[in-house]
Amino acid sequence: MAPITSSREEFDEIPTVVGIFSAFGLVFTVSLFAWICCQRKSSKSNKTPPYKFVHVLKGVDIYPENLSSKKKFGADDKNEVKNKPALPKNSLHLDLEKRDLNGNFPKTNLKGGSPPDLENVTPKLFSEGEKEGVSPDSLKSNTSLSSEEKQEKLGTLFFSLEYNFEKKTFVVNIKEARGLPAMDEQSMTSDPYIKMTILPEKKHKVKTRVLRKTLDPAFDETFTFYGIPYTQIQELALHFTVLSFDRFSRDDIIGEVLIPLAGLELSDGKMLMNREIIKRNVRKSSGRGELLISLCYQSTTNTLTVVVLKARHLPKSDVSGLSDPYVKVNLYHAKKRISKKKTHVKKCTPNAVFNELFVFDIPCESLEEISVEFLVLDSERGSHDEVIGRLVLAAAAEGTGGEHWREICDSPRRQIAKWHVLCDG
Repeated sequence: MAPITSSREEFDEIPTVVGIFSAFGLVFTVSLFAWICCQRKSSKSNKTPPYKFVHVLKGVDIYPENLSSKKKFGADDKNEVKNKPALPKNSLHLDLEKRDLNGNFPKTNLKGGSPPDLENVTPKLFSEGEKEGVSPDSLKSNTSLSSEEKQEKLGTLFFSLEYNFEKKTFVVNIKEARGLPAMDEQSMTSDPYIKMTILPEKKHKVKTRVLRKTLDPAFDETFTFYGIPYTQIQELALHFTVLSFDRFSRDDIIGEVLIPLAGLELSDGKMLMNREIIKRNVRKSSGRGELLISLCYQSTTNTLTVVVLKARHLPKSDVSGLSDPYVKVNLYHAKKRISKKKTHVKKCTPNAVFNELFVFDIPCESLEEISVEFLVLDSERGSHDEVIGRLVLAAAAEGTGGEHWREICDSPRRQIAKWHVLCDG
């Protein structure tokens, strides 16, 4: 009987041993899994390099044919190393995988603070670059501001200019903007971005990405233009337009900066500059062209018939010297857009014939709170269409816009046509 008892005791100890080994195995597996996760997380954060924006411009020879793909970026890296004592490396990190089709970064809270490299640069450095880059024309543009424009602060734009004689490249780096006004009255902020054009040809058009909800956007984007001789630089000018993105209507124009390059000595290296953003010059409206519009108000049915007939003397907007215009018609009631229409695009013409009719339902019998906005735009494939000119017809509108509106109110059921001079968009 004794052998039978010992075998039973050994049989009872087996589940206890198995349980102990299972517990140790479970603890070891969980520890190993946690260690692997920590290693992956740390390696992923270490692999995120600082991102440098490289812009490829349509119709521009970005890289010479004799440069390989390795030399393209290698040359830029060498220039960065040479310029490190002047400007420390920026600490802006962006994840390329999170960008959408428009190049924006949705659902990310980018703080609009100034980058560390600009914080550390003393004001003396910018003032010296500004003195070197001041021309008589730029002084006139800055000193000829009216008292109202001086009172309205639109912020300051910081950028740098550089010319590489070896590659015949002109490099513009848009660093940041400070103190922009709030274009969104609800959130008291803006979604700024910058469009830049090289004048007078206007064939080099580029723009930065949109930074969400900030009044001090730090762009730090570099635009490189190849094939521009240094002798031609003196004949050019840079035009910066500061805008705020609007998802539901056309973007708001904050202001502009015009920099004539005549008199700038770019042979000494990179030049740091800053300029006050000024209100967009409304005197440009005299060259925006004209639009022929016919209106008819039906009081019995509360409908407004709008006929877009013709456009003439539209300015040159494309590289070829011709625009591809079309007209967008927006109907507003109490400053809220309630309907929109648009015509077909007319190719390569400054004098377009549309002859397109649109009928709008008016929500009330009175036309006092109704206004019609006409936007003449230049169709550009692959980029945002540029506004050529703008026209508003309403009871409170000035000039021919108000006269035309009062005529259709006084003469219902009568089609009245008038030519209107387009204003700057």
